[in-house]
Amino acid sequence: MGTILRVFCSSLSDKVKQKPTNMYKNPGEAAKISCSHSIDSYDRILWYKQLENRQLQFLGYMLAGSPVPEKGLDVDMEMEGSADKGETCTLTINSLSVSSSAVYFCAASYHSATYH
Repeated sequence: MGTILRVFCSSLSDKVKQKPTNMYKNPGEAAKISCSHSIDSYDRILWYKQLENRQLQFLGYMLAGSPVPEKGLDVDMEMEGSADKGETCTLTINSLSVSSSAVYFCAASYHSATYH
């Protein structure tokens, strides 16, 4: 019997929705996690992975429709979609490995440059 990976997804706000809440995948498969929000003027979705020591690792963010992955990460991932209100941003983690099994969080924010 092979290894089964579990990916948990969590959001801490009723205005930010993340789907699915958890999934089971085999090593080598891809996992897709979607995030959307209902907050006026917010145009950024941030993605985090909770490490074994419970610290959060910043994976990157989507600004409106432009993905900005964190540099220097050893994670095969893609971000697509939109971070605008009512739209969906999807994080895809490709080629899952045992180290991919974790809790993933998304958060909504506004891009501060638009408010200067």
